[in-house]
Amino acid sequence: MKIVNAKLRKQTGLFTIRCEGELIAEVLPQAGSVLARSDELDAAGQLVIAPLVEPHIHLDATLTAGEPEWNMSGTLFEGIERWAQRKETITHEDTKSRAHTTIRMLAAHGIQHVRTHVDVTDPTLAALKAMLEVKEEAKHLVDLQIVAFPQEGIESYEGGRELMEEAIRLGADVVGGIPHFENTREQGVSSIRFLMDLAERTGCLVDVHCDETDDPNSRFLEVLAEEARVRGMGARVTASHTTAMGSYDNAYCSKLFRLLKRSGISFVSCPTESIHLQGRFDTFPKRRGVTRVAEIDRAGMNVCFGQDSIKDPWYPLGNGNILRVLDAGLHICHMMGFDDLQRSLDLVTDNSARALNLGERYGIAAGRPANLLVLGVDSDYEAVRQQTKALYSIRHGRILMRRAPESVELFEG
Repeated sequence: MKIVNAKLRKQTGLFTIRCEGELIAEVLPQAGSVLARSDELDAAGQLVIAPLVEPHIHLDATLTAGEPEWNMSGTLFEGIERWAQRKETITHEDTKSRAHTTIRMLAAHGIQHVRTHVDVTDPTLAALKAMLEVKEEAKHLVDLQIVAFPQEGIESYEGGRELMEEAIRLGADVVGGIPHFENTREQGVSSIRFLMDLAERTGCLVDVHCDETDDPNSRFLEVLAEEARVRGMGARVTASHTTAMGSYDNAYCSKLFRLLKRSGISFVSCPTESIHLQGRFDTFPKRRGVTRVAEIDRAGMNVCFGQDSIKDPWYPLGNGNILRVLDAGLHICHMMGFDDLQRSLDLVTDNSARALNLGERYGIAAGRPANLLVLGVDSDYEAVRQQTKALYSIRHGRILMRRAPESVELFEG
């Protein structure tokens, strides 16, 4: 496959991208626009980018909102209660069917890399076993990382440590945690040290639901960052949500950011879900309930956006379009300045790939996988402004998805 007249992010001019088999063979600058041959894909001066990345979703819970009850309060904690009810009716095929349906939604929007958190606070580990099968069955669409996620706690849930170890033994790629949900602060700290030991011992990545609350006294992020720093594991560690940071005072954050930068960890914010779940205990003024994305980014740390949920007990909407989340996140986080908009796709591409530790398995360069998107716009700014959709999704050097441009006809009155 050869793509001609491609515009690349953060570069000037047009390029030809030649693929051989499943890899990119070369990326060559063009002197100007060329006439595409019948066997070439003409990007026509539009952006060609590496695939979109979903760094944080819960595929085992998607499409379950209202089963058996709706989360009427809109709080994180009622969501956990509603999910505990739904878990009692989970079947192997039910989990797989919903996950496959959601993955196809994601793929249709140009997402090819997905990290899913899977609840392992279940003595049967039914959802995990189903998701391990989905990972293999859906590999033509996405590369799937599975997080062993202890939704009801590691220390607070009976047998939680043993279930985490068994989940990793069965094939989960990432060690998860939820320290702010443990019964006590001491258990929260203990859970972080346990999960970091487990990851260090097994070579797994780490992704912790950390301080997903408006409580300014929830400060497990500093514990996670320090553990990552002293162990030299920062590149393998992600802190998800960290919404309590939106309630920390600036004096504490000044000290915290010094540690966070030294730790080298990444951050995932899920802005649409966070602004829905958080601030529920406020009257007015009401907090946004989102972490300090702009400040993290401008401090030179790695931060990205995820969808988190699609029609589940925590979030009743969602359709797989991560550019919708990007648009909302830029608004919510006050990142609408010219420079932010000019590189906004970083928050759903390169930064996410770094959080997933994809390394040379991601990006447009010779020798890397021939996984690409052709967009219908020529810049990050227009991608966000127009909420563009991928015209082509190319995976392993072959066209995976093609979208016909939308046609609209207006009639005179």
